[in-house]
Formats: sequence, C-alpha cells, structure tokens
Amino acid sequence: MMPAANDHFRTTDDESTGDLGLLFHRLNNQLGIILANAELLEAKSGDEMGRARAAQVVSSVLDAMTTAREIRLRTR
Repeated sequence: MMPAANDHFRTTDDESTGDLGLLFHRLNNQLGIILANAELLEAKSGDEMGRARAAQVVSSVLDAMTTAREIRLRTR
C-alpha cells in the first residue's frame, strides 16, 4: 500500500502540542511560495481573464496569511 501524500506531515499528540510556531512558520513559507507564483502569473499573463484569476489567488493568499497570523496570536 502506498503512503498518503501527506504522511510526512502527520505528528503524534505530543508533537502537535509542541511547537506551533514551527507549524505556522511552515504554513507561512508555503503561502509565500503560492503568493510569489500568483504575482508572477498576474504580471506575465497575456489576457485579462488570466490576470483576474491570478489576482484572486493573490487576494486569497493574503487573506490566508492574515488568518494564520490571527490564529497564531490567539493560541499564545
């Protein structure tokens, strides 16, 4: 049986209650990569529909980063 794609992210209860800061750091890094690529697509897109879709991704990632920051601050 093949492992699930997210198996390397699974943690034990002890680990998950440990360093939430590390998890938020990883999430922020992943969102940053998505943001950079969406901004690149937005700038390089040759048509209005492509730019609009990329702009939606940019906006959504910025919202997700804000939400992650709010969750992090509330879990301190």
